[in-house]
Amino acid sequence: MHPMLNIAVRAARRAGTIITQHLSNPSAVETIQKGQNDFVTNVDKQAEAAIIEVIQKAYPEHTIIGEESGQLLGSDDSIQWVIDPLDGTTNFVKGFPHFAVSIAARQNGRTEVAVVYDPIRNELFTAVRGQGAQLNGYRLRMADIKSIEGTVLATGFPFKYKQFTQNYMSMVNALFVHCADFRRTGCASLDLAYVACGRVDGYFEIGLKPWDFMAGELIVREAGGVVTDFVGDNHYLDSGNLVAGNAKVVRGILTTIREYLGNSLSR
Repeated sequence: MHPMLNIAVRAARRAGTIITQHLSNPSAVETIQKGQNDFVTNVDKQAEAAIIEVIQKAYPEHTIIGEESGQLLGSDDSIQWVIDPLDGTTNFVKGFPHFAVSIAARQNGRTEVAVVYDPIRNELFTAVRGQGAQLNGYRLRMADIKSIEGTVLATGFPFKYKQFTQNYMSMVNALFVHCADFRRTGCASLDLAYVACGRVDGYFEIGLKPWDFMAGELIVREAGGVVTDFVGDNHYLDSGNLVAGNAKVVRGILTTIREYLGNSLSR
């Protein structure tokens, strides 16, 4: 196993234990609103602290970027760990059992190692650049779907960016003419992992943060998929607008949503 993957898995499982322990004791969960329609709990913070502890013990010189802690600079900024300790916080708060720990390790601007861990189902999605993606040790390979006709697509409402509601609904309406159905699960990292393992055929969302998709992006790519922004480029790190699937599904999504982007979503 890649040494950084070994550490990422250890950290994800440590965080997962903290999350599941609190899920069975909801009275111990403290929720704070940190922004519009954006929440954080004491569990997010405890899980992130556990991840940071594991990483820093193994690699004290590396930089860590966490959703809750911000950037913790190490002496070697060429290697960055990007972590979301609890992706799907709203699901967790509501007791909806669909959330994950997401950890990505990047070196010189490229993601080298990725882990998305679902502690409820004990499903561990992993990837190492150039070595493929796995689910609980079994190799993932995306199906060769020919078009978006009859597909099941995952998505997420732009609940933090409601100025894009009209654009988004127009995209959904246009895609629904072609696809079979949609899934909206509230956990971007698992949406991407599900694309990689074929549980959904494609995915798109507006305004994600790097810790939401960094690990899932590599898992999709290493399973044979494609990840782009809304115009088929690779600027999603800046825009947060993401499309994922196999090449033909992504092409179909991009072609269908093109006329509904407007100037703001075309950048």
